[in-house]
Amino acid sequence: MMDNCREELFRVAQLYYVQDETMASIASEMGVSRSTVSRMLKTARETGIVRISLAPATTGASRVAQELFDEFGVHAEVVSVRASRPDHARLDAVAKVAAERLAAAVTPGTTVGVAWGTTLSAVATHVQPQPTPDVHIVQLNGAANSTTSGIPYAASIFTQLAGAFGADAMFFPVPAFFDFAETKEAMWRERSVQRVLAAQETCDVAVFGVGAISGRAGSHVYQAGYFDTPADRRALLTEGVVGDVCTVLMREDGSYEDIELNKRATGPTPAQLRRIPRRLCIVAGEAKAAPALAALRAQVATDLVIDERAARRVLSLARMSATTG
Repeated sequence: MMDNCREELFRVAQLYYVQDETMASIASEMGVSRSTVSRMLKTARETGIVRISLAPATTGASRVAQELFDEFGVHAEVVSVRASRPDHARLDAVAKVAAERLAAAVTPGTTVGVAWGTTLSAVATHVQPQPTPDVHIVQLNGAANSTTSGIPYAASIFTQLAGAFGADAMFFPVPAFFDFAETKEAMWRERSVQRVLAAQETCDVAVFGVGAISGRAGSHVYQAGYFDTPADRRALLTEGVVGDVCTVLMREDGSYEDIELNKRATGPTPAQLRRIPRRLCIVAGEAKAAPALAALRAQVATDLVIDERAARRVLSLARMSATTG
């Protein structure tokens, strides 16, 4: 958008939202029609010149957010979505809020570590353009599997985010999971891989979802051939895996260190994630409740955006396990 056009949009938005001028008075002052002013205000919202926020009242969602903070110490934004809404609409509602949270966290000089997946793909589509100096996007985990490179799917997420912030993107050209732990160990000694790993350690912000091992909202990791052998699928069951964060597999109690398959995973472990100062976890749908609970128990998140039904399910699972444990 040309600078003079942005200045006009900013001027109109300031008159309308800050100085409480009517559309009619703005139209008269600028010598345009009222409908033109309306279109300009719409464009100002769509391009991020205007950002509308609501100060939450004490609602069921805010009470749930407080319960999540009390239980896990996480700063949660609980998104209220009508129960009748389909899964894709629930994800879209959560993704819009998460995109705002992410945009607010990105300031000049920020390095953002980004995982890939269905949730992050939805978030990337909602991040409004806000070119910010010296921002870097770093891929946190590999994307290829035994049948595809995974690169077009993952690259679209990072390219969209890099475009929104005017940032450069550093890709991680390794599989999501290696076939052999020994191969990963060898690759981790390569200078090209070490360069990405070093960049991950400089991240100021990390943004990621959680993967569910089963259900309608099953993670892309489990549905796209990343575990395509019977032995791998049996291992998921026998190890009690409920999902993953950045492709690191986890049990509901938050444990992951002794899961054999994690020796082949390419994403940062919860311990490594915890070194990043701000960590935004995004969860949509009750099917993600168990892996979300695992992630919270592993303390991978400082911030959480989650729909209300999923949040209530997370708290219910936490209480049930505390009672039975």
